[in-house]
Amino acid sequence: MMDWTDKHCRHFHRVISRNTLLYTEMVTTGALIYGDKDRHLAYNESEHPIALQLGGSNPQELALCAKMAEDYGYDEVNLNVGCPSDRVQNNMIGACLMGHPQIVADCLAAMRDAVSIPVTIKHRLGIDDLDSDELLHQFVETVKQSGCSTFIVHARKAILAGLSPKQNRDVPPLEYDRVYRLKRAFPQLEIIINGGIKTIAETKEHLQHIDGVMIGREAYHNPYAILAEVDQLFYGADITVITRQQVLQNMLPYIEQQLSAGVPLSYVTRHILGLFHGMRGGKQFRRVISEQAYKKDAGINVLNEAFARVEAFL
Repeated sequence: MMDWTDKHCRHFHRVISRNTLLYTEMVTTGALIYGDKDRHLAYNESEHPIALQLGGSNPQELALCAKMAEDYGYDEVNLNVGCPSDRVQNNMIGACLMGHPQIVADCLAAMRDAVSIPVTIKHRLGIDDLDSDELLHQFVETVKQSGCSTFIVHARKAILAGLSPKQNRDVPPLEYDRVYRLKRAFPQLEIIINGGIKTIAETKEHLQHIDGVMIGREAYHNPYAILAEVDQLFYGADITVITRQQVLQNMLPYIEQQLSAGVPLSYVTRHILGLFHGMRGGKQFRRVISEQAYKKDAGINVLNEAFARVEAFL
């Protein structure tokens, strides 16, 4: 979710759901150690509970960055061993690390030693030809020796040679049954499934077999349908489901605050384009924002105009 789940996106999602655990974009250890850590680690207090996702393969560097996460108040730190991009592979980051389970275990152990907040891992079913249940279970068996007990599994393998990151999100087939088998093999671990999940009904079905569900792209493109009832259905919250109109109204003070701080309107509104996804007027809502929000003098009036295109159908 790099370039997607920034702090503006996460605040928007938090307006819809109070309890869902939100994850940052993957941030490399180098970006935090040698770059502007405040820019990468800053978030809104409203975003809790929130997890920082790290990319790296050096135990000492990951431990240092995990401590930064804890110092900044993050609720969890996650090691990404699933990203298939060429750029991160060249730096021994992401999915290529599935071929080096002991390095992964060493990294997680160092991170756990450095912090008191939960340390988790996100990974694939396998990479290239390293793609059997036996190898997957060996990977988990090795990694769990670090003390890590939460494994978020993207239910398809990564093909590191020949496919782009985008293709790796679609071309290798989803194999949910393999994640279910992993849970049966390691009942003491928390196994969370990820990949291609598009509805609340699918989420409920997965929860019959595993411990949790992570949703990425669908929560971004169709946020209301995915998140609006989560608090009531899965967290037992005794609150009224928020309406789409209320979501937009609750976003306005935040947007005004960001505009006052000099943040261009489009930086925030690009994340809310899917609020009225699938509804009459939803396309017009998106079009007004897409065509107007990038302009230098764009303000709240753009959102008012966009909402007018859908208001009559609510």
